[in-house]
Amino acid sequence: MTTIIRLTRLLPSIQRLSFTSCSGHASEMSWSGKGVGTVTPEAHSGGVRFIEQGHFLPRGQSRDVAFRNVYRWDLHPERIALYHERRGTEAAVWLFDLIADSASTLSSHAPHLCGADTYRARLTLEPRGFRLDWHIVGPRKDERLLYHYQSSTD
Repeated sequence: MTTIIRLTRLLPSIQRLSFTSCSGHASEMSWSGKGVGTVTPEAHSGGVRFIEQGHFLPRGQSRDVAFRNVYRWDLHPERIALYHERRGTEAAVWLFDLIADSASTLSSHAPHLCGADTYRARLTLEPRGFRLDWHIVGPRKDERLLYHYQSSTD
């Protein structure tokens, strides 16, 4: 079974997420910390929408910050297009296309450029979920975010 087919079958079962954010030496953002949350997968024509919500605790802080994101995974035979719907469905921001580069990984085909910042990602399938490793670099950014998505069967 191809990597894309495996991910396509897995997406609707995802229920939880956790992530670690780590700012590199060149970062001026100071977004290091850990987050946890829930994922509500929602089918849409052509794919799955993830409605994510939870809490992020910045390193060195005692109070967490609530977060909410909506990501849309558009499914195609040779790629999966990832969008961020922070401004709603009609104004979704295309991030990148993920293409298979091994039996268990997909990588961004080309980087997403947002102003002077460059976003890249690599997705690794696991038995009951997947990891999505983001790297963001720019004049003020040097960030790595490692998301772990898990199905309800864990």
